[in-house]
This record gives sequence, C-alpha cells and structure tokens, in this order.
Amino acid sequence: MELKRIGVLTSGGDSPGMNPAIRAVVRSAIAQNCQVVGIYRGFRGVLEKLFEEMDARSVGGIIGRGGTILETSRSKEFMLPEGREMALSNLREAGIQGLVIIGGNGSLTGALELHKLGMPVVGLPGSIDNDLKGTDMAIGVDTCLNTIQHAVDNIRDTASSHHRAFIIEVMGRNCGYLALMSALNCGAEVVLTPENEPDLEEVRGILSRYRERNKSHFIVVLAEGAKIKAHQLAKFLESDNPAQHYEPRITILGHVQRGGSPTAFDRNLATRLGAAAVTVLLQGRSGVMIGLVNGHLHETPLQEAVGELRKPDMHLFDLHKMMTQ
Repeated sequence: MELKRIGVLTSGGDSPGMNPAIRAVVRSAIAQNCQVVGIYRGFRGVLEKLFEEMDARSVGGIIGRGGTILETSRSKEFMLPEGREMALSNLREAGIQGLVIIGGNGSLTGALELHKLGMPVVGLPGSIDNDLKGTDMAIGVDTCLNTIQHAVDNIRDTASSHHRAFIIEVMGRNCGYLALMSALNCGAEVVLTPENEPDLEEVRGILSRYRERNKSHFIVVLAEGAKIKAHQLAKFLESDNPAQHYEPRITILGHVQRGGSPTAFDRNLATRLGAAAVTVLLQGRSGVMIGLVNGHLHETPLQEAVGELRKPDMHLFDLHKMMTQ
C-alpha cells in the first residue's frame, strides 16, 4: 500500500530537538507528496482525536525552540489492550496510514504495540537519558549535557569561593549516562550512578585526599537513580568534615535539563532522523527505530531498541577516576 497520509507525535518526557525532528518529518513528507497530520499530546491525543493537518508553514521558525509544539503526555489508557485498539481505530478513521513516533523507551514500546496491530510505525529516539539501544546518541542528549555543564561550571565558581562541597543531582532514574558524562566533562571529583557508585568509605577516602591538598572545592555529580541519595551524602560529608573544611550544599537541577534551544548537534541529528523516518515509511518498512551508529543512520527493530536499557560505557568510569587522581 502506498502511503499518502502519515501522522507524527511526541510522547513521554520532552527533549530539546523534538521540534527540529517534527519539522523534518513534515517537510520531508510534503516534498514526497505525502500529507502529514500532527497529533497533539502523544498517545493521549490519539485516543482523544487531537489531530491537525500540517503544512510547511506549520513548522516554520521552530528549529531553534526547545520542547515540542505537538506537546506531550503519558497515557495510562493506551497501556491497556482496549486502549490500543481504540487508538488504532481512531488513526484509521482519520485516514492515517503510518506514524512517526518520537520519544524514549516507553513511547517506543507503545510504537511497537501499534506495529504489532498492523499500523506502519517508525520510531525516533528522543530521550535525554540516552538509554535506548540502536543509537549512539538520542535527540536532546547533547543539549542536556551542555545545560548541565554550564550549571556545574557556575557552581564550581561559588564552591571555590566558599570552600564548599556541592552535590549536584542530575536526571537519570535508570541510566547514569548524564551523570557520568557531565562528571567527566566538568572534572567532578566523584560521580554516583545506578550502574557504578563508590560506597561512603570510598567517598571518605577521596574527600580526605582532596582535603590534604587543600583543594578549594569538592564536586559530586549524582544521578537521581543512585542508591545513595543527595541528602544522605550531604549528611555524611557534614559529619566527616573536620572544621567544616567542605561545607556541603545540594543543587538539584531538575527540569531545567530538559529545556533550552537545541544545540547544533541536536538540530542536525533530529533533522537527519526525521527525514529518514519518512523515507523508511514510504519505502514500506515498519517496526524500526532510526538511530545514529558510528556516524551513520541505522535501523534497529523496535523490539531490540526497547528490550533492554542501554548502559553507559563502563570504561569511562575508569577514565573519570584517572582524571581525578
């Protein structure tokens, strides 16, 4: 069946670069004589029929905007079999013959379910966690890392001025990629992630070493999913801190990490992936995620992409330790 009408939606947590991806999908489809329907608020929008015809002007001026013009949400109803059947019925009623779904693990799991029901679907990795297999980088990761880097650099200035230990919590409930890479990029003394974290005795030794050197600051980058929580670490540093050499402070970056104008890398990645998704659909392929592997676009079956979370490169933990000796 030749596709003449496709839908595009963003789902789950937003990430910088979703807008350039939407723009690429819309304009690539139009260039190939295919109509595009924007679906608002993710899978909830499919169930509520929040559909809108899109043209080239619909995506004008959005390439530098963070967030997603199609908005996003999570839908408990879609997780149920009857919800997915209703979604399929609504899509067919609207004449939508294929879908591009931009999101993280949960969103692409939903994409896989629609594919199993017979709806042609291509997924794009849009997640700041960078935990999807089948791509070296997901849309939004680079922008998020730059946001964290800027924050940590600023915090180091005030930490050095006051001889403080700053515990900086970054996103990463199940994957410590952001914490590891930002600690490596910013020269943080300690990094704690779900995959690899020193125990408190090891932190004590690191703290003592820097205290003996009379270093002016002590920076810890902590993934939100680490076993040791920020308040526990702060309490430990306060109790094991002669003469309050490093007065502990906690900074939780929170949702500031999700926003902001996408970097050049994210704009380029999103544009390439968005255009490729349309081409793959129009060529009759479905049930795949388009990612970037070794600099080249790569198709991975959705079942493999969402089957198991991708872990950070464990060798980079050793590199971080080497850099902080």
